[in-house]
Amino acid sequence: MENVKLAVIYYSATGNIHEMAERLAQAGEKAGAEVRLRQVPELAPQEAIASNAAWSQHFDRTKDEPKAVADDLVWADAVLFGTPTRYGNVASQLKQFIDTLGPQWQQGLLADKAYAGFTASMTAHGGQESTLLALYNTIYHFGGVVVAPGYTDALKFNDGNPYGASHVTGGSNSAPLSEVEYAALDHLAQRVVTIAGKLRG
Repeated sequence: MENVKLAVIYYSATGNIHEMAERLAQAGEKAGAEVRLRQVPELAPQEAIASNAAWSQHFDRTKDEPKAVADDLVWADAVLFGTPTRYGNVASQLKQFIDTLGPQWQQGLLADKAYAGFTASMTAHGGQESTLLALYNTIYHFGGVVVAPGYTDALKFNDGNPYGASHVTGGSNSAPLSEVEYAALDHLAQRVVTIAGKLRG
């Protein structure tokens, strides 16, 4: 899949989605893609960030990392969007970034690309599937191609999410990613890069 361009665009509060994004970027590179890893800007007020030690620490660690801009999507053949679950929906930070893409959408610059999503929630039934499905509503409007993993590999029967990739953080907000979840992320990146190459060809 040489020359496929993959953008991994995400929002992460406490670092779980950040770790998933980094793994996807690595897997995309292993699949032969040129990768841009981009974080969307934080919108929460400083007092909210300061109220959670993990949030504050992650914000300080990543505040100077490259931020997503519209050109990252225009450039890409494939896009992986990452968001924590917020009441079963996309986090406002990622949604706000997506809402700025009207000019590119109107020009058709976001269409005909491969898209998929990844998410995390505190509990196993905390809205992961509804978050990914809500995210994909936007992709339909883009004219993009949703490349869900489905059950295209036996490993998907282990992680159990045919809609994308997901992680259960647990009550501590810092449960480590499991080998099953790493495998699901690797498969998602490989599949999206492969399909993007076919779409472009």
